[in-house]
Amino acid sequence: MAGRWWGKGPSTTDAQEFLRGPLDRVSEFFRACRIFAEFIRGFRRLHFVGPCVTVFGSARYPEDHPYYKLAREVGTAIARLGLTTMTGGGPGIMEAANRGAKEAGGPSIGCNIKLPKEQKPNPYVDSFVEFRYFFVRKVMLVKYSYAFICMPGGFGTLDELFEIATLVQTKKVQNFPIILMGSAFWNPMLAFVKDTLAAGKTIDPSDPDLLFITDSPQEAMARIVESLEHTIPPRKPKRKLWFLGE
Repeated sequence: MAGRWWGKGPSTTDAQEFLRGPLDRVSEFFRACRIFAEFIRGFRRLHFVGPCVTVFGSARYPEDHPYYKLAREVGTAIARLGLTTMTGGGPGIMEAANRGAKEAGGPSIGCNIKLPKEQKPNPYVDSFVEFRYFFVRKVMLVKYSYAFICMPGGFGTLDELFEIATLVQTKKVQNFPIILMGSAFWNPMLAFVKDTLAAGKTIDPSDPDLLFITDSPQEAMARIVESLEHTIPPRKPKRKLWFLGE
């Protein structure tokens, strides 16, 4: 095996190239600079968005799906609390939440990801930032939020849900509410968390309580309001600096 190339497969995009394995030192250095620059660009663009609620969910649900309609109601309810709705900026659930927020006159933000099959920002975001790397995008979706609402979704939604749960469980972030909207979708997963993970002692018996399941946007908002009573959102800076891309 000595000297054998051990890349993980054909690479076309920058992110795939990054994850392929060790490259030459110069390439690694300049890639690290690009990643750093992507973080800085995200920080500057999102610096003034205000306290957010991030809504996760599938990009695949069409406009006439019940979960799309529920996410739209969620976006409206977030706006009525005076908070900013943040999503991944794409179609489906993300579009629905941004749409509900915009229709209610609230701020609507998208953190879009560049994919081999182009994902365009939905038309209901007031502002959006595009990212090359999923891990940079996920930092932005967490950094500015005081609550997280997970609508039904696929691998990406589950990845985001359990990353947030891990941050709260390990106290890397405050105990911000994690709300799962759609009981029929989420109850089987919560049963697995309780009956397999907690029962097998791979998590604490109290950890399933980090996840709150509901079908009611009003219940979800009450949970958020209760949490915000113990959290003082920071004041927005008053002046933007154009040369920092703000």
